[in-house]
Amino acid sequence: MASLMKKTALTRRAFIGSAGALVVSFSFAGRLLSQEAGPKLPGSLAKDPGLDSWLRVEADGSVTIFTGKAELGQGIKTAIAQIAAEELDTPFTRVKVITADTMQTPNEGFTAGSQSIQDSGSAVRQAAAEARGTLIALAAEKLGVTADALETADGTVRVRGTSQSVSYGDLLGGKKLDRKADGIAKPKEPARYEIVGTPVARVDLPNKVYGRPAFVQDVRLAGMVHGRVVHAPSYGAKLATVDDVGAAKLPGVLKVVRDGSFLGVIAEREEQAIRAADALRASAKWQESAKLPDMNAMPDWLTANATMDTLVVDGTPKPDATIPDILNKSGFDRVEAVYTKPYTMHGAIGPSAAVAEMKDGAMTVWSHSQGMFPLRDTIALMLKMDKEKIRCIHTESAGCYGHNGADDAGGDAAMLAAALPGRAVRVQWMRADEHGWEPYGPAMRLSLSAGLTKDGKIGYWNHDLWSTSHGTRPRGKSPGSELIAAWNKADPQPLPKAEINNGRHYGEHRNADPIYDVGDRRIVRHFTQEMPIRVSSLRSLGAYANVFAIESFMDELAAKAKIDPVVFRLNHLKDPRAREVLLQATRKAGWRERTGPTIPSGPRMRGQGVGFAQYKNEKCYACVVIDLEVDRASGTVQLLKATIAGEAGQSVNPDGLANQLEGGVVQSASWTLKEQVTFDQTRITSLDWAGYPILTFPEVPEVETYLINRSDMPSLGAGEGTQGPTPAAIANAIYDATGLRLRDLPLTPDKIKAAIG
Repeated sequence: MASLMKKTALTRRAFIGSAGALVVSFSFAGRLLSQEAGPKLPGSLAKDPGLDSWLRVEADGSVTIFTGKAELGQGIKTAIAQIAAEELDTPFTRVKVITADTMQTPNEGFTAGSQSIQDSGSAVRQAAAEARGTLIALAAEKLGVTADALETADGTVRVRGTSQSVSYGDLLGGKKLDRKADGIAKPKEPARYEIVGTPVARVDLPNKVYGRPAFVQDVRLAGMVHGRVVHAPSYGAKLATVDDVGAAKLPGVLKVVRDGSFLGVIAEREEQAIRAADALRASAKWQESAKLPDMNAMPDWLTANATMDTLVVDGTPKPDATIPDILNKSGFDRVEAVYTKPYTMHGAIGPSAAVAEMKDGAMTVWSHSQGMFPLRDTIALMLKMDKEKIRCIHTESAGCYGHNGADDAGGDAAMLAAALPGRAVRVQWMRADEHGWEPYGPAMRLSLSAGLTKDGKIGYWNHDLWSTSHGTRPRGKSPGSELIAAWNKADPQPLPKAEINNGRHYGEHRNADPIYDVGDRRIVRHFTQEMPIRVSSLRSLGAYANVFAIESFMDELAAKAKIDPVVFRLNHLKDPRAREVLLQATRKAGWRERTGPTIPSGPRMRGQGVGFAQYKNEKCYACVVIDLEVDRASGTVQLLKATIAGEAGQSVNPDGLANQLEGGVVQSASWTLKEQVTFDQTRITSLDWAGYPILTFPEVPEVETYLINRSDMPSLGAGEGTQGPTPAAIANAIYDATGLRLRDLPLTPDKIKAAIG
């Protein structure tokens, strides 16, 4: 079996069910879901209780499900379909899911925060359970029996013990349910599940795997033309002059569009649009100013700026709370360290794209934004249109967790389409647009200190973090706009001032509060509204840097106390679910107990490190153990193996959960070892893959994943669970291999080589 696994897949998964049975699986599937009990309407159903908003039974008996969440490659379509099929007792293959369409689906805001299954999945489950009750009531009337004589199976309602039955299509096909959910219908007990909790092939994968049209970049409409936008070379640059007449005369060009500093072109063919955009770019003269900070001194820039300082209690900022002084406690062995994170990109492989069409006074936009309703409202403000005249349809792209260039590409396409009514305009960014203009993950500085008792216990804990905003998504609120196109209009709508958010585990303070028992704790957020570099939401937001710091610091404290790092964590961890995940990962990884680094004398030094967290301290538990080698001469790190243990309550699709945890490790490892946005005093300079390298296929480690399923518990979001543990596991493994404690991300060969000396 082991040799077969190495031949057939990069990863090995183990799914540990409630009874402890072990099942190894290689198939692909969706994500997780949540179960809510009682009359209270769960998730997004509370905001939109109309059953017709969530599902429709078609004339042929198939079922269409509507969700306001977007398919980002996380398998939400598959998981939602599993939930609906389970509750309706209908075949999975007869369920179709429509995602995030402002004309068809509920408004569920942004697809973010690992909330999709908890918010939308729980809503679909309850809506489907109530629809099933309605179908039974209709069947009872049609068949002349009482409801308790009926059962459902295979998309039909039948009289128990007889051949009498009626299909869902005959009962309701094409007609509305026309009622609101009341929360009375009870969803199935998990013990009766036949579809939920089993691996189901992802419905979104075949087109992607076989190269068929799957993404927004593949959209082709009748009469469609192509657009390109010439973005400014730097933040705040103003267009002074441009030869738009010359570009307009190039072959195939239909229109050059200029509105202030917004500059674009529309042509019949894509290569014609690219050629005309290049001509515009070459002739354009911009007014620029050198106002960016020193890239190498960002941690100092963060601490030097004026900040709003807030005590964080149990993950929630308390603006009116007095910040205590616990830093001068006596009777403890004080340990302190500072960790830093640079600006990082989403680095989407497929550059952002969108298609827009203005027809009969109405606008339709196909976009891969993660918030279709907010994008609609923001475009409406930019174009001064009634938002009801704009329809935004989510169309997949090549992956993004967070706010990248998708919304801006949609805004660009809308601007061009408004200038050429009657023709659909397709806009695709170039690589330099994507790398230079997407909103990045913010830089952060984290200062930690703690006091150890003589018996190796943490007596107090302090965590100070400095950051800018982690959330500047389009929200459709006036004044101002979050879209680049709106900033550059002759009548500009500038980016609103960054707002501080005091939500629990939101943004920069996400996971800043350790899950461990650490005695007195002082968590302080130092927030600055200044944003010299464009930033917004990137997968896990502040949790990546906060968990990196916390889990690195836990290892430093363990070393100071001369206690094995895993034992040290267990000594401070009361949550039994957390302990089980930590023990599962370390046992499966063959954890070697140690009280300090073991540094081999040869040219390649091998180490093992661990990182653990519960995402937002309330969602999935994830532990990552990394085995790696460090080349003594070059400082290069080779990841050998990643062992993952995860627990997300009830798992809808084990493979979908594994997909999320494994993908998070790979992406996070890339951030940790390679990724950093670079810039000079005027411009972003990392405009291609040479300037912004990412992890390559040969550098991806072998991955083993072990899942603990708790079918009797609510599902927990897991899309971002391994982002934080991974960098800590890598840094801790480098320490184990070399005896060097690296605290400044990314952990590049140059930094490691310099540290080795």
